[in-house]
Amino acid sequence: MNESTASMGMMILWMVVIFGVMYFLMIRPQKKEQKRLQAMLNSMEVGDSIVTTGGFYGVVIDMTEEDVIVEFGNNKNCRIPMRKQAIAEVEKAEQASA
Repeated sequence: MNESTASMGMMILWMVVIFGVMYFLMIRPQKKEQKRLQAMLNSMEVGDSIVTTGGFYGVVIDMTEEDVIVEFGNNKNCRIPMRKQAIAEVEKAEQASA
């Protein structure tokens, strides 16, 4: 084994180590957060209080597979359809009343 083969092996080893560190510091936490967000959206029901990604507070009054209709404020006529992906937080109806 000559010196160039050994240095090539060390360079490949360092590339693998750097990729492993990047995976655990960047990719894994992002996938974990995506799973948490998807679970939160799947458990959402009519009557739950939500916060949108824009910071608006509302209550879910109707749902489809991709969309929800949210009622904002005390005005019962302010109902806006939006994508489920635009929801940042969900508070279950039981928790909101307690």
